[in-house]
Amino acid sequence: MKSTGFPEVDALYAVRAGQVEFIEVPEFGFVMVDGQGAPEGEAFHDALQALYSVSYGAHFAVRRAKGEAPRVMALEALWWVEGAGAQAVMERMAAGEAGIRQSDRDRWRWCAMIMQLPPIDKAVIGQAVGEAKAKAKRELASLDALRYERWAEGPSAEIMHVGPYATEHTSIVALHAAIAAHGMRPRGRHHEIYLGDPLRSAPEKLRTILRQPVEPRA
Repeated sequence: MKSTGFPEVDALYAVRAGQVEFIEVPEFGFVMVDGQGAPEGEAFHDALQALYSVSYGAHFAVRRAKGEAPRVMALEALWWVEGAGAQAVMERMAAGEAGIRQSDRDRWRWCAMIMQLPPIDKAVIGQAVGEAKAKAKRELASLDALRYERWAEGPSAEIMHVGPYATEHTSIVALHAAIAAHGMRPRGRHHEIYLGDPLRSAPEKLRTILRQPVEPRA
């Protein structure tokens, strides 16, 4: 991945394939959309349309005003389940016995998001949302649900998975084994950062950063 011009951001993407890294993720700005259901479902697809429309709108608005603008960052998503059995599902996922794409897709909740680098802020995003609504060829509920939020993920472990999304469970097992060996335990939500474009890249060449926030094991 090319340099963003922000060393603290570049360090988070300098992940070697198959190796678990322990990092501290500082606060960044994001545009976010919450939803529920399968990653190939209509709700997730609409959320991605809204996120990219607003992110590129913000990028071009800053470039018009300042002559240059930060790059549009990679798509990211948090994944989790709620209700009865939620902990069991997450434990099966950590053990490689289930994954987002192999388990009950309708149960999965998600927060799709794209990082926004300075000088893009809440005001710039608000303007970009308005412009996206005016240009949209059809109504996107995700544009109304989209929000700008500052968020610090904190202590985390991450690993680069290279290959199809369907084989992520092998990297997830390695990630959680390293977390346990490090005297830590998972907290928060499973986090994926999609560096590869599934429409342009061969499945075996897709690159996905898998990140898990952690805390000391009691």
